[in-house]
Parts: sequence; structure tokens; C-alpha cells
Amino acid sequence: MKKTESVENNLRKKSFILLAVGLILTAASLLFVLWAHNNSYRQSQIIGAELSSVQAEIKAAEAGETTADLDALKAQSSSLSTEKLHLERPYSYGLTFLFLAIAILLKGIYNAVVGKVPSKADVKRLAMAGLMAALCYIGFAVFKFDIPVGTEKTAFHLGNVFCVLAALLLGGFWGGMAGAVGMTIGDLTTAYVTSAPKTFLLKLLIGLIVGLTAHTVFKLSRPHSAKYVTGVTILACALGMGFNVIADPLVGYYYKTYLLGVPQEIASVLAKISTVTTFVNAIVAVIFASIFYLALRPALKKSGLFLQVSPEKETV
Repeated sequence: MKKTESVENNLRKKSFILLAVGLILTAASLLFVLWAHNNSYRQSQIIGAELSSVQAEIKAAEAGETTADLDALKAQSSSLSTEKLHLERPYSYGLTFLFLAIAILLKGIYNAVVGKVPSKADVKRLAMAGLMAALCYIGFAVFKFDIPVGTEKTAFHLGNVFCVLAALLLGGFWGGMAGAVGMTIGDLTTAYVTSAPKTFLLKLLIGLIVGLTAHTVFKLSRPHSAKYVTGVTILACALGMGFNVIADPLVGYYYKTYLLGVPQEIASVLAKISTVTTFVNAIVAVIFASIFYLALRPALKKSGLFLQVSPEKETV
């Protein structure tokens, strides 16, 4: 009895430590976000206005409407783009860290209320999560096709394929974190830096939805018939990417309008284009993630690397 009480007290203590860490990180990151927005990010908006003006001049020169030096304008545009990206980074880093801190805070609150704490992940799970995060990064940073929209961008890419696959292999939490970390790093190290906070949030949610459907509801990692496994795999992928098709343009519009200060006209155009690109990315992700999982499942089982995912593991 005393041993049980001691364990419970220790778990409760760890829950409140996580909660305290979440509060401290949230407060610190919020202060940094406010500072970055009022300094470097406001400067980046001024540079962005100059960049838009130069891009308009380039279009006019290319159409033969003006006799301006096209090479000089392109050089100026490149210089302004680099400066704008440099000034955007602190604010984007701060927002990304703020979203992460809020996730830790919410987990701390959940642990304190429910009385659960994170379970210890084994080395195999951590190694596979790291591998999937790397594949998510490669899928986005390398296998992508950019679509410029004014001073902003959207893209077709393969990152979601590995985000969904990670959730199927590792469960919602670890799969979602692999996708969130890998693709957020992809944003932070490219011209998509301002999209990093949104990416972190949405990819984590995609993983959680896929993991909840596949493992918590349908117990996918347990022995089942091939038909059952195929059906659940496709359903879980479709639900996760279906959420993204709706959430990405919607969240993106409000995120760009109210947190980034992008003009509503540009944010609306970006949302419309994002709907198309996100839908195509979703179809690709459902098809290839399903194929990869169904091919990897027997191979991983045969090699002893297949991970059993249970609701208890999902509370990590």
C-alpha cells in the first residue's frame, strides 16, 4: 500500500513539474513573440511592401511597359527577399516555440487532472521517430514544387506522406511529433519560415487523428486480416488528410491575416491556392502512405522491428 501511494505521489509530482515547465516556457516564449513582432517582424513588413513594389516593376519591365533595368530590379528583388526572410525568422521561431510550449502546458494540465504522466519511450521507438522526422523533412524540403503568390509561397510536396506513415507506424503522439518536427524544420530552413508555427500545429494534429483512428479505435497494430488492415489504413490516412484539406487553408487564412499581418486579399488568394495544393498533397499522401505501410508491416514484423501501439502508448 505504501509503495503504491509513493508511486502515485511521484507521478503526481512529475505531472505538476511538467505543468510548471509548460507555464514558464509559455510565458517566456510569449514575451519573445511580442518583442520580435514589435521589432524585426514589423521591419520585415516594410521590406515586404518594398519587395511587392519592385516585383510590380519587374513585371512591367518584362511586359515592355517600362525601360527600367531588368537585371538591376531582379538583383534588388533578390536582396530584399533575403533581408525580409532574415527579419521574419525571430518572430517565426518565437511562434513555433510558443505553440510547442502551449502543447507542453496542455499536456501538463491533462496529466495533473487525469493523474497520468508520460511513459518512457524505448530506444527503438525514439530511433524510428527520428528517422521519420528526417524523412518528413526530406519529403518537404527536397521533393517539392513551389508556387509563388506575391511575396508568399505555397507548394506541392511529399512531406505529408511520411507524416501519415509515421503515425501509422508509431502512433498518434510520436508520429505527429515526427511530422511536426521534421516539416517545421523544413519550413524554418527555407523560404517558408513564416509557415513554421502553422506547420507544427497542423502536422501534430494530423498525426494525432491518424493515430487515434488507427490504433485507439481500430487497434491496427494487433493481428488482423489483410482486408481489415488495408481498410483501416486507408480510412485513417483519409481522415487525417481530410482534416488537413479543411484546416490548412482555413487556419492558414486566419494565421496569415491576424498573426502575420498579410493583406486579406493576398491571404484569400493563398487560401484558395492552398486548397488545391493541399487536396492534391492529401491524395498523394493517402495513396503512398497506405502503400508504404502495407508493404512495411509484414517486413517489420518479420525483422522484429514492428512496434505495438496501444492507447497506453498514446498517452506519452
